[in-house]
Amino acid sequence: MSDVPPISESPGQALLPVVQDLSPVPAVTDALFAFANVPNVIVFHSALENGELGRYSFLTADPFEFVDLQRAMFGCDPFSRLRELSARFSAGSIGGLPPFQGGIAGLQAYELGGAWERLPGSPYDEFRMPVLCAGVYDWVVAWDHRLGRAWIVSHGFPETEAAARNQRAAARADWIVSTLRNVGVRPHDRTALRSLPPSALAPQYEVPGPAGLTSDFCREDYLRAVERVVDYIHAGDVFQANLSQRLLYPLRCHPAELFERLALRNAAPFAGYFSHDDWVVVSASPERFLRVSDRSVQTRPIKGTRQRRSVPEADLYTRDELRESEKDRAENVMIVDLLRNDLSRVCQAGSLQVPELCHVEVYETVQHLVSEVRGTLEPDASVWDLFRATVPGGSITGAPKVRAMEIIAELEPTARGPYCGSLFYSGFNGECDSSILIRTFTCRYSWIQCPAGGGIVADSDPEDEYEETLHKADGMLRALE
Repeated sequence: MSDVPPISESPGQALLPVVQDLSPVPAVTDALFAFANVPNVIVFHSALENGELGRYSFLTADPFEFVDLQRAMFGCDPFSRLRELSARFSAGSIGGLPPFQGGIAGLQAYELGGAWERLPGSPYDEFRMPVLCAGVYDWVVAWDHRLGRAWIVSHGFPETEAAARNQRAAARADWIVSTLRNVGVRPHDRTALRSLPPSALAPQYEVPGPAGLTSDFCREDYLRAVERVVDYIHAGDVFQANLSQRLLYPLRCHPAELFERLALRNAAPFAGYFSHDDWVVVSASPERFLRVSDRSVQTRPIKGTRQRRSVPEADLYTRDELRESEKDRAENVMIVDLLRNDLSRVCQAGSLQVPELCHVEVYETVQHLVSEVRGTLEPDASVWDLFRATVPGGSITGAPKVRAMEIIAELEPTARGPYCGSLFYSGFNGECDSSILIRTFTCRYSWIQCPAGGGIVADSDPEDEYEETLHKADGMLRALE
């Protein structure tokens, strides 16, 4: 055990969790294999270790409460139950440990935005993913990659009496240690329990990539859809709209193996894994959506992409070209303005700042323009108010957001589901972090969905936009081979 005390009921002292050092430190992917068949396992993995962005990873499973919302009802608060649970279960931070020490974690799908805006449905929704799935997790395995250490943090919730909590927390810690010994056991796959035949899918078209890869757009239709967005822009409807194509591939392995391959071949600072019922989301996202720490809010939108080059000199040239591109900078600045507007609904007046604008970040297969917006939450605003003000993220919708979402629904043949939604945690201690689910697989019914898209602006070239979607998917497609 570490020197952090177990749960205590001393006068005036908050109840503390059981904390246990893990030695030797397990690899995150090995730990996932050990827990892959435990209900509702979720992983937040900084597979690309990059300063503070890539410092921590977390794994948890078997929540004691769970919320599964299949549809977003306009005018209803989808977070009402999560608000109640977060108010009921809280705990202070343990100093020196990673920020997520247990709490609420889960998935918000793109279509969750229908709770706040009246939006048309998609022509096809064959996979019928929920719009919100989240559990209350009383334990977590937390890694600090900078220090090369990992800990079990176990709170003993939902017990509330000190002795009972301490007993449950200790028992859970013992169970976690025991389960981690199963790292060599390959899990069984529940995502193939039911299959969808090709005849049950939206029309599919072959695209470049691994044999068997298809899209819900043929090339010509995607080019026409880009042209239609440009027409809307010239007509004054929007300044920018995100357009994606959904790639499909047969599922031929356990999703945890896909997660392991992505960590090696397409490492990202906001990688994630979430398994519920008969589906799994596997993400190699480079994009943070929202982070809250001590009521300070941060968002890091990505807009602007170039494919990496194998020759170092050409790669540097591409980086400079992206940095100086007026089109990409304008696209990025538009989304920064949109996010400033979204955050202004719940952040204190005068607190919004843009400390970083159009900075180039380099990944395995692409380079991105990334900006940062910061603000301070209003005293009476919660994390759930923040999500309500911003979901879905502006970087994957467009500006103005609502009109862009209407155009997306008109032109994209299929529902997005988890793609362009978010994996998130909101800890017992008030710490919150979340990703935008780009570079993401959704596995269900013996298929892998891997959508890819980009922001369309007035001077977008349809051919270039189509090729950009394939460049963005390239690192993901490598994990399928």
